[in-house]
Amino acid sequence: MMTLTRYGLREWGGGGIVALLLAGGFFLLILAGFPITGGIGIGIVALCWLGLAAFFRNPVRRAPADAALLVSPADGVVRDVEEVDFDQPPFTGKARRVGIFLSVLNVHVNRAPADLEVVSVVYREGRYLDARSAGCVTENEAMTIAGTATAAGQTFPMGIRQISGAIARRIVCPMQPERRLRRGEIYGMIKFGSRTELYLPLEGVEVRVRPGDRVYGGKTVIAAVRHP
Repeated sequence: MMTLTRYGLREWGGGGIVALLLAGGFFLLILAGFPITGGIGIGIVALCWLGLAAFFRNPVRRAPADAALLVSPADGVVRDVEEVDFDQPPFTGKARRVGIFLSVLNVHVNRAPADLEVVSVVYREGRYLDARSAGCVTENEAMTIAGTATAAGQTFPMGIRQISGAIARRIVCPMQPERRLRRGEIYGMIKFGSRTELYLPLEGVEVRVRPGDRVYGGKTVIAAVRHP
């Protein structure tokens, strides 16, 4: 099953209205005796709108039954898995970062990797470098949520960062502190090409992906909680 995310209503909804008006004009050409021109015009308009709508597709995803498994926060390709510093309450200190690159062809909604109680939401102004470049991690516009995650009865700090790319110019993240998310729940999106980063503690959570792996938000297992 496939739907369109409400976060893109302005784009796919407004584009749909424009498409209908243009298609109506081409239909009048058909009535006026120009069936080939009108038919081609309607076909081009329909393809353009379908292409736009595809950026905002929202497929149904089912998380694994095992509650100890964390799912990917985004669709795309894993670019890096590194140990870094993270400093946003309640998560401060060393963290394992999983960076995911989203091309313009990927699904762009972001999902919670685990049950999460949001503690802080921080926006960073920045540039719009290519999301595949090293500089985008520290220089691009970004939105980060951090909080306390729960998986298989264990709690731990977790952070998720949305980073704009050269094409993406708008991050959608209507989150506030004390908001509770369920594993796999959609919490926002980055419009068009971008990068999503997941921050996990070094201890107690085992990352299950490596650079080059293709992942699907809300479905692919990206890490697992180690049983004590």
